[in-house]
Amino acid sequence: MTDSTGPSRAHPDTRAPRDWVRILSEYREPDQLRSVFELIVSIVPFVLLWCLAWWSLSISYWLTFAISILNAAFLLRLFAIQHDCGHGAFFKNRTFSDWLGRVLGVLTLTPYDVWRRTHSAHHSSSGNLGKRGIGDIHTLTVSEYCALTPFHRLMYRLYRNPIILFGLGPGYLFFLTNRLPFGLMAKAKYWISAMGTNFAILAGLTVIIFFGGLMPVLLIFLPSTLLAATAGMWLFYVQHQFEHTQWDKDEHWQLHDAALNGSSHYVLPSVLRWFSANIGIHHVHHLYSRIPFYRLPEVLHDHTELADGNRMTVRQSLANARLHLWDEKSRRLVSFSQVEALCC
Repeated sequence: MTDSTGPSRAHPDTRAPRDWVRILSEYREPDQLRSVFELIVSIVPFVLLWCLAWWSLSISYWLTFAISILNAAFLLRLFAIQHDCGHGAFFKNRTFSDWLGRVLGVLTLTPYDVWRRTHSAHHSSSGNLGKRGIGDIHTLTVSEYCALTPFHRLMYRLYRNPIILFGLGPGYLFFLTNRLPFGLMAKAKYWISAMGTNFAILAGLTVIIFFGGLMPVLLIFLPSTLLAATAGMWLFYVQHQFEHTQWDKDEHWQLHDAALNGSSHYVLPSVLRWFSANIGIHHVHHLYSRIPFYRLPEVLHDHTELADGNRMTVRQSLANARLHLWDEKSRRLVSFSQVEALCC
């Protein structure tokens, strides 16, 4: 059943989620030329728009700001390519993919090796109530929320408030949290990743300020980065936070079932699909993360049963911002207002 708040967990196909793995493995090989092409059409416009925005500073600050907002879309796409590098899905050579990911991580303010580790944890535990906390949106069950003190309920409500989650959250995550390898601080590899990225970002900003002063930072770097971060946060949120998603306790959790039924198929307009690198086809991505983003539509074309599963429109996704708690009894996400009486 599908309602106004999002997709149903039901899939029209009777094939078990685990059975799809063999089928989807046929799409895992990247096309080297296609990957190069996708990289070029993403990074070249990004650099050119940066240069154009810098040049426009002498004409109009508003024009500079507008160009920077446009460039946020290309920055989001570069993050999506970095994301594919982290899954080993962009180039066949893993070493080359990793170094490309590290370079892109400077542009996206994301230490690549740290992010790859936490994102791997997200993929390996998504929908598992016993393994929450790394690489996901913090989600409480109804019983956990009701057991909190009034103060801690307030803190959780503030955390889940759209103003915090999508307003302050992206800047906090990308400008502050990403600067240290939180959760992985015991290993030198992740310190090197974080500090190496920090040094490269600082060096880049120093060069920008030396040649252009503060205005390129304030009107180009900050707006494009913040908007791209906000868009990325929203995409990450709606891909798992919808009414009929799937969460289970550790003893009942199954990787492939959670991947297919706990991830949405976010149906976006074509231009948004391009800039988000098809990440809306998230149920397929979670089921087989080695598939290059440009082959995900091919999967849906060949297997319409997957195209019909967990569909969510933009309009439906907007209602998901009011769903905050997992109700284990009804097995769906619910809003605070729906459980207020239970917690009195």
